[in-house]
Amino acid sequence: MINKSVYMSSNSNEWETPQDFFNALDEIYHFRLDAAASAENHKCPVYFDEEKDALALPWTGYGPVWVNPPYGRQIDKWVAKAAEESKSGATIVMLIPARTETRYWHDYIFGNPNAQVTFIRGRLKFSNAKASAPFPSAVVVFRPSLSSTISVDGCEISPGRIDPLLRQEHLYFEDGGTKC
Repeated sequence: MINKSVYMSSNSNEWETPQDFFNALDEIYHFRLDAAASAENHKCPVYFDEEKDALALPWTGYGPVWVNPPYGRQIDKWVAKAAEESKSGATIVMLIPARTETRYWHDYIFGNPNAQVTFIRGRLKFSNAKASAPFPSAVVVFRPSLSSTISVDGCEISPGRIDPLLRQEHLYFEDGGTKC
């Protein structure tokens, strides 16, 4: 008999982001807000903890937002919130379990033209865990509407035109053309 509790739960539904994993993403996105944190595990100087209730607060106006939500039964509310906040202009980067059979994946990620998914190869070893996670993980990036433009360093650009993996000190466009 398989012990399903190993795969679907833990003693806590908080899985602290590995610092090196966060640092690699922060090099790309330059996060300004950690929307699902505590005083002990926040990754950004500005963070929302349980007391502040991130699900009730706006995430726009901070710049790029990092979210490694609690992995419990309310994770669907966090994914829904990220998808909604991106419609208001925020770029939201989430680390979530790659449980693609779940309703929230189908309702808010699959088929969403503003969601980009990267599946993590292997299993992450979260900072507060003794072993690797018993589930696969994915990074989901919710971007503002691709029909809107943003201003970065005086350049008006469409968010869909930026290749974030090439972004360092300047913006490089997917077509290899102009950089600002």
